[in-house]
Amino acid sequence: MDVPLWLAVIALGYLGIKLARPPWWLVALLLLGGYLIADSVLAPALATVIK
Repeated sequence: MDVPLWLAVIALGYLGIKLARPPWWLVALLLLGGYLIADSVLAPALATVIK
């Protein structure tokens, strides 16, 4: 069974929010920070660390 990446991310995010119950400002901060870092000069460095 092939699951699209976006569906897996949405499912994991939903479960994480339901089970861990982080504050909404923290969720927004992490999403915004990830978006901004992905478009910065740090993106290639982070890609090598993650892989």
